[in-house]
Amino acid sequence: MSQNVLPSKWLTNFSDPYAVLGVSVAADDRRVLKRYRAIAKLLHPDRYTPEDNTTKELASQLFARLVNPAYQKLKQEKGRKENASLLRLRARQLYRDTSLNPQGNLARQLIQQPISEVDVFYEQAITQLAESQYEPLEQFESLTQQLGELNLVYSQLKVGETLIREKPTGIVPSPTQPKVPIFSPPPEVAPPTYSERHYRRAQEYMKKSNWKAAEQELRDAIKIEAGKSEYHALLGVAYLQQNLQSMAKVYMRQALKLNAEDPLALKFASKLGIEVPASESKQHNDNPPKSQPATKSQPAKQPDKNGGLFRLFRAKK
Repeated sequence: MSQNVLPSKWLTNFSDPYAVLGVSVAADDRRVLKRYRAIAKLLHPDRYTPEDNTTKELASQLFARLVNPAYQKLKQEKGRKENASLLRLRARQLYRDTSLNPQGNLARQLIQQPISEVDVFYEQAITQLAESQYEPLEQFESLTQQLGELNLVYSQLKVGETLIREKPTGIVPSPTQPKVPIFSPPPEVAPPTYSERHYRRAQEYMKKSNWKAAEQELRDAIKIEAGKSEYHALLGVAYLQQNLQSMAKVYMRQALKLNAEDPLALKFASKLGIEVPASESKQHNDNPPKSQPATKSQPAKQPDKNGGLFRLFRAKK
């Protein structure tokens, strides 16, 4: 009979499946499966020598009693939504009872991030901790605790209810002297959707010329919400920067199909040999002929919807 070497407190303390797998609460089924397979390889019995029998047994029990159940909870969208909701409820409860006071350095840094930087910092912190979570196994307990703290802080930041309390009669304002919150995100800022999170991460990657990573984030964004022209246009730029002009053309055309006035798609259309209506090409011409000045009836210039990336690409050309 196998010796029970898995600490019993792990089963109690590590109830967050996202922390056990080392994935963010925004992970989709593809990312969850990829991480599960990577952990399975790290914990496979064949990786251990006969002299490492205790470690081998710990790895086997860890996979069977923590990792596999965590994957079963997150492998489908319904399970991911339920567990993300449980995290938010736990974060609210912790705030009402005792202000969340994380011990991990990355979780404390996450609290201090501007609201616009929270998603990117959180994803990077999760990736950093997950790299060493299961190798060596001695680090599993400490790093999984830090991952759990990151998830709670992130969930609390996304709740946006720092001065509101729930009661059986409904949601009412807190008393005159409420508990001072650790952070105070603007209540008018709506949390980004899952597709917008992918889109924002792609923008950050593209500012660093990490085109491949940006490509993957944008493909994920389009899987979730395929009707956004800016997603397709930015993916077209990512392919263009990788010298994949045929793929760039496909996504630029789709962007123009969704929005004939998408500024980024129009800017790169001529470079890719995509024909656009004369009225739109004239509107987005950088240097219109002096004989054809703009008139009051001419449509207003479209704003840059891509967070400065439009200007970045112009500078690099």
